[in-house]
Amino acid sequence: MIISKANLRTILNFDILIHNKEIRVNLEYKKNLKNVYLRILDKNTLHIKAHKYFTLDDAQNLLKEKDKWIKKHLENFRKNELLEDEYYFLGHIHKKETLTFDEENYYKQEAKIFLPELVDEYASKMSLFPSSLTFRKNKSRWGSCSYNNRISLNTRLMKFPIDVIIYVIIHELAHIKHKNHSKDFWNEVEKYCINYKSLNEKIDKMPFIKIV
Repeated sequence: MIISKANLRTILNFDILIHNKEIRVNLEYKKNLKNVYLRILDKNTLHIKAHKYFTLDDAQNLLKEKDKWIKKHLENFRKNELLEDEYYFLGHIHKKETLTFDEENYYKQEAKIFLPELVDEYASKMSLFPSSLTFRKNKSRWGSCSYNNRISLNTRLMKFPIDVIIYVIIHELAHIKHKNHSKDFWNEVEKYCINYKSLNEKIDKMPFIKIV
């Protein structure tokens, strides 16, 4: 086990066996974090981000509890793993044109061009307008809406098919009216995205999960 500290973070690294395969687990503690997050970094690495009261035993219990989820998403990850010269864009696999192709910068630039028009379109349809719109690479969520109605969208949304991107936008715009996931919230989402449940399942197939 390796313990390191940087920027008020403590990271514990340990190995576990999942279905007879050794997997590295990074357990990261972050100051003031309220929730616990579990995601898959790659086919050999899991990452847990947690509050200071989350123990190593808690981590091991979480991994046991989410055993089936982990197995399913590791299999999906390996199945959908791209070659070094490939990347996803709008749900399709593309070849990188050069060896120096900066995938994350490409998503960022395309998000700034592509997403504002969709946000404007659905904001008008829903009569729900954000106070601001920002884009950033986020490891924990695809989009967010603050209590001040500031919407932030993950630049990595550009990997998804357009129907999934639209669902995320509708989801965040609905939070302007409903600051929760109540029945009224989901009814609002369904008005503009009838098949939101199936699209939610598409997102759930990505190697990320939030434990609340």
